[in-house]
Amino acid sequence: MVFLSLLLAAAAAAGASGVAVQVQDAAGKALPDTVIYIEPEGAAPAGGKPAAALIEQKGLKFLPLVTVVQTGATINFPNNDKVRHHIYSFSPAHKFDQKLYSGQAASPQVFDRAGTVVLGCNIHDKMIAYIKVVDTPYFARTDGAGAARIELPAAGKYVVKAWHYNTAGGATPEQTLTVKAGELATALFKLPMKPPVTGDAGT
Repeated sequence: MVFLSLLLAAAAAAGASGVAVQVQDAAGKALPDTVIYIEPEGAAPAGGKPAAALIEQKGLKFLPLVTVVQTGATINFPNNDKVRHHIYSFSPAHKFDQKLYSGQAASPQVFDRAGTVVLGCNIHDKMIAYIKVVDTPYFARTDGAGAARIELPAAGKYVVKAWHYNTAGGATPEQTLTVKAGELATALFKLPMKPPVTGDAGT
């Protein structure tokens, strides 16, 4: 909670409106790589052009492990390894198959449907990454301390959601917060995790 107190102090000095979020597992350990996204209660999120993203292949890994983008965003997949990769997704939110390639040869993909996309490589089975596609421009990914901050355009009621790729049961808990003008509301999520698996990409 010390981290949240520091965020609140910084926000007060800046006069920003938004939400500071802390995410932990059931034992109270910080959870990095948790996707936090916020939607106005009872209203459609603001539009605008989604920002593009990049997921590289380096060291026989996808980097970053977790990416969050707004619906309609384009993601590029450069291969910065010395070996070729064959990346794919069978996820309903976005299915694609990019044959063996190196360098910048992979076609950019447009993610036009909200949901979770799991990436894999046909050549290297241990390579895995997660993309969360959300219908809102207000999102973030928690840092190593399990914290994230999202600024909002106006005061009001907002629904804050937390998603982690390793949550037991795949639940996405949510909280409704009232955000006041010039203030930073806070939320704490405690997520139940699946048992650790030896060799898992997130360990």
